[in-house]
Amino acid sequence: MAKTQKIEKPRAEWGSDVVVDLLKAFEFEYIAINPGATFRGLHDSLVNYGGNHAPEIILCNHEEIAVALAHGYARAKGRPMAAAVHNVVGLQHASMAIYNAWADRLPVIVLGGTGPMDSANRRPWIDWVHTANVQGNLVRDFCKWDDQPGSVEAVPDSFIRAYRLATTDPLGRVYICYDGDVQAQRLDGDVTFPSLARYPAPLPLQAPEEGFEKTIRWLLEAKKPVILADWVGRREAGFNALGELAELLAAPVLDQFGRFNFPVHNPLNLTGRTDSVIPQADLILALDVPDLESATTKRAQEKGNRKATPLLSTNAKIINVALDDLLVRAWATDFNKLREADLMIMADTAVFLPELLRRLKAEKKLGDLKGAIDSRRADWGKIYEDKRAALDKETKTKWDEKPVSMTRLYAEIAEALKGEDWVLTNGSSQGKENLCLPATKFNQILGKYKGGGLGYGLPASLGAALAHKGSGKFCVDIQPDGDLLFTVSGLWTAVHHQIPLLIIVCSNRSYFNDEEHQERIAIARNRPVENKTIGIRIEDPNVDFGAMARTYGCWGAGPITEPKDLIKTLREAVKVVKEGKPALVDVVCQMR
Repeated sequence: MAKTQKIEKPRAEWGSDVVVDLLKAFEFEYIAINPGATFRGLHDSLVNYGGNHAPEIILCNHEEIAVALAHGYARAKGRPMAAAVHNVVGLQHASMAIYNAWADRLPVIVLGGTGPMDSANRRPWIDWVHTANVQGNLVRDFCKWDDQPGSVEAVPDSFIRAYRLATTDPLGRVYICYDGDVQAQRLDGDVTFPSLARYPAPLPLQAPEEGFEKTIRWLLEAKKPVILADWVGRREAGFNALGELAELLAAPVLDQFGRFNFPVHNPLNLTGRTDSVIPQADLILALDVPDLESATTKRAQEKGNRKATPLLSTNAKIINVALDDLLVRAWATDFNKLREADLMIMADTAVFLPELLRRLKAEKKLGDLKGAIDSRRADWGKIYEDKRAALDKETKTKWDEKPVSMTRLYAEIAEALKGEDWVLTNGSSQGKENLCLPATKFNQILGKYKGGGLGYGLPASLGAALAHKGSGKFCVDIQPDGDLLFTVSGLWTAVHHQIPLLIIVCSNRSYFNDEEHQERIAIARNRPVENKTIGIRIEDPNVDFGAMARTYGCWGAGPITEPKDLIKTLREAVKVVKEGKPALVDVVCQMR
């Protein structure tokens, strides 16, 4: 029997090789890049030292795509992906995606490069315009931490700290900039770094005893407790415990969509019925909800009025469990309006909820409340049935309408995906897919991104599909057309890297949310409403996204204008994706 030849790991020779050693040590699968000369050393090391494997380069045509792709991967995988961007100019391109990831509380490791900080080593012009003092200033306000190690010896500590900070709740983005000279430094000997096991992320925060005591007592005393959930579904333990807690107490859940938090068709899922549910609540249990105002008010939309009307009784208690205050920045207002609470608990919901559930189940008083719990379960069930009936009626009423109605689109998607272990990677701006698609499992819907910056949908979906590649999961991107036009070259990345993803473009041919705003303000000012479309409609010409996809080598169909053609086309696209390729279906949809 022939002996297996032992393959020796190559010895690190250059500063940038050390960075690749660290990426491998932390088991990064991929690194998304748009090429840039300031990280040419790192690029060479990834390919010629690291073998373009673990991490593998994912080539993108824009830095926003690279970082958004890493953002989507982190959503799906629950761990960081790396992205590399080119100095000042590339970092500015990437800043929108970095902000989106910041607002979404997700870990992304962004690596950058700079011309030599030692000005004596700079080439005329190019190294000067590609250098900044200090480059991290560009994104510091929406990163947890940034660093620019001044030597090869400083690289390991810098990277280890960055990884630990990014993966410590609340999760966040970090930026590390590598001086061109540091990358190009020839090593005299081995650069060692300590055992990574000695630098773990801190254990998650748990509530103090008082937090459990009050929460349990108030939950058992409440006649109509209501649960609000936003990011709790980021961890499977939190998702599972929330489901059990809601069932145990017959407490309805209003999902805020930061993550998928609760099965769509569970009778206690009363999402979308805020007006009916919140006024009845005598206790609110808010779980990772930064925007309590939206969750408990009715927003006025007529005559230019921006005010929100409170729905919650002034006598209702509020328990707020969150970590969001730990990432407050002086410049930002993504923490939303200051809201009152009767009990603030700083804890990781993924550890708080399982323990809360364990203690609640042991409460003797719970048995005495069975009649009251069954009664409110029946009451909430009536609201759920009304909700389902309204959605079913809307679907039937609009079934044959042209353009295709959104409810029919969701129904046809659900039909085409029967039998598939599907994941919704991105949704429409309306968000009604979260009420219609029959999602039941953890991370089956990846949630609504919080930053609001356009260009997110396609690259983030590619990152999620990359995370699930080879897993048997079927990834679907419901993609608004205006958002797609920001980063449409992501289709090239999808084809080049054979990322299986079904992209369904909702072509309403308008930046419609702004159209709604223009209508309201025109009415408020007694001005012509018919001018609301100027500068907003994506028409003349209408974009043929199916044809556009085909120019990138992607399977493309549409534009579909006949509702009867939709299911057949979706099934054809599903077959393509199951073969390991991306496919795009362009559907001309109603505005809402």
